[in-house]
Amino acid sequence: MPSNNAVFHIVLVEPEIPPNTGNIGRLCTATGTHLHLVGKLGFSLDNSRLKRAGLDYWPHVKLHLWDNFTQLQQAYPGATWWLASKKAQVTYTSAKFKRGDFVVFGKETAGLPEELLAAHPPQQCLRIPIHNPVVRSLNLANSVGIILYEALRQFEVDGISA
Repeated sequence: MPSNNAVFHIVLVEPEIPPNTGNIGRLCTATGTHLHLVGKLGFSLDNSRLKRAGLDYWPHVKLHLWDNFTQLQQAYPGATWWLASKKAQVTYTSAKFKRGDFVVFGKETAGLPEELLAAHPPQQCLRIPIHNPVVRSLNLANSVGIILYEALRQFEVDGISA
């Protein structure tokens, strides 16, 4: 069974855009967060755009690959799962994060599948408010950064100030 010694875990379900995943990998490395990639990726892990976005930090990413979300959940029984979605009613600032939590994000073009959202309590589905209805969604890497740093703010980590 994998250990859960990470401060936090970021999960990307079927990410499609290599620079987003590269930037998220760099963010995870900077914060001691593990990165989990689930399902079919829209790119190869050898992609030059992925590596360019992750710079020379990519080899330091604590990366875990999973065939499906069920496999990941079974590897971490008892973990807390926060799902990010523009369809959620609860804002990310309402969450009470704790060490070892997983924050799950969907693919750039479709978000998380409805059945995955429905399988989790509504209070664990989080949204980032968007104040202009012209904007459908935020960039995936930006969304990860917003929620991850709120989690870190709540759980002060050495070297990262609130």
